[in-house]
Amino acid sequence: MKPSPPFPRRARGFSLVTAIFLLVVLAGLGVAMTSVFTMQQVESALDVQGARADQAARAGIEWAVYRRQINGQCAAAQSFALPAGTSLSPFTVTVQCQLATGPGSLRTWTLTATACNQPGGGACPNPQNNADYVQRRIQAVLSD
Repeated sequence: MKPSPPFPRRARGFSLVTAIFLLVVLAGLGVAMTSVFTMQQVESALDVQGARADQAARAGIEWAVYRRQINGQCAAAQSFALPAGTSLSPFTVTVQCQLATGPGSLRTWTLTATACNQPGGGACPNPQNNADYVQRRIQAVLSD
């Protein structure tokens, strides 16, 4: 009488199929985790750029308020780059000033500062933005 094999013939190669299946699943999970990590890094960088653009627009508004209130000047539109060597140096700010007359002798000045990291033609906003484009706009109203 022949001794019977410890495993039936049908079970041969089953562990190889299982191992390949597990390798494919683990590789897929690794690719998915890498993709999620990369997207989180990009979103974080854009959040930081957005905060910087907000600060650049605030600097533009402060500059416009100073020029209007202290110097009495209000240019229709003016663009300038922020100082080199700072975290705001990649940004350009475009400041606009509009006069609206109110009832009686009341004059209202609307100041708008738009900051962006990729100006179009040296001014913001850039009509041809891309995925890395960041822009913030702030308005202030002065009356005298």
